[in-house]
Amino acid sequence: MLEVESLAFGFPGRIVGKGVGFSLAAGEVMCVLGPNGGGKTTLFRTLLGLLPPHGGAVRLQGTPLETLTRAEVARRVGYVPQAHAGTFAFTVREMVLMGRTAHLGAFAAPGARDREVAEHAIDSLGIAHLAHQRFTEISGGERQLALVARALAQEPLLMVMDEPTASLDFGNRLRVLERIGELAGRGIAVLFSTHDPDHAFLCAQRALLLADGRALEVGAPREVIRPDTLRRMYGVAVRVIDAGNGLHVCLPEPR
Repeated sequence: MLEVESLAFGFPGRIVGKGVGFSLAAGEVMCVLGPNGGGKTTLFRTLLGLLPPHGGAVRLQGTPLETLTRAEVARRVGYVPQAHAGTFAFTVREMVLMGRTAHLGAFAAPGARDREVAEHAIDSLGIAHLAHQRFTEISGGERQLALVARALAQEPLLMVMDEPTASLDFGNRLRVLERIGELAGRGIAVLFSTHDPDHAFLCAQRALLLADGRALEVGAPREVIRPDTLRRMYGVAVRVIDAGNGLHVCLPEPR
């Protein structure tokens, strides 16, 4: 679904990271871990074609990213940004319905099928009670859930989620992580970033550890998320505990 080869990424005149390579198959979940300022968001923006690469290659379903139009990318990839406060007082339902834009013509209006898909996305995240509320007047966590629903309404083949659980309470965090697992079960590839290594153990088949713009390690979470790699990324001492049933938990080392 997604192939990244020796990618160098950053901004005009400044390289943030380089030498990053991985592939992501349909139905697979990959978690990207790394410290603040480590290049996660810049990497995602490059994979979406919002920033031009400084080197290497990105392919969607075997097609070079740079040969696809923005509309073609939007029909294949859903994106959940890190934060979005909103400017206009659209309702949550209207915001989610905007996810159907990629499937509409220039002057087309959403039809019954589009509204049905949007309502399903809203219901699946448990935010039906927010549907009539203004996006600008709900909490940051509620806005994040609405953005996830908007991306789901695109019916993408690949979902890119930049810290989708940021600002969410414990219950909603679990709800989003469960939804990620459900998307993978439907054959959608999911690439998401987080600051919580436990999230990788909960729903990802692989983890990409990003440190100083480089891929420190890529592999199964239980193999690459270790005390030494966490210390290198975050500069803190952490224990990785086997909690049984294939689950692992990261805890700070007592001083």
